[in-house]
Amino acid sequence: MFTPLTVTLAVAAVLLALWCGWAALRDQPTKDWHFLGMAAVTLLALVQLAVGIVQFARGGEPAEGTAVFVAYLASVVLCMPLVGLISLTERTKWGSLTVAAGALVLAALQARLHDVWGGGTGG
Repeated sequence: MFTPLTVTLAVAAVLLALWCGWAALRDQPTKDWHFLGMAAVTLLALVQLAVGIVQFARGGEPAEGTAVFVAYLASVVLCMPLVGLISLTERTKWGSLTVAAGALVLAALQARLHDVWGGGTGG
């Protein structure tokens, strides 16, 4: 995989988690600005999906198997839209906390995705 993109996405997810966690601490639901942050993180995840597809097209092979890599890649892409939808249905601080938790999960998925590909040296 493309390591700078992986790191950028993980850092963006952690920043979103901190931002939404701060909103939850202040007893606030997710707001429009939070959804823009989720959209930015989702856009980065879609770029990473495209990079993963290109890596496969060029003959790259993940170190831990294609099925595991595809599962992690799909999880990364779906994570923010799912927690965003949940936060829309829960218009309290718990919606913000859900997004914060989902963003931390996304950052962890990024670290694991990096390992599954082979530490960024595969392909």
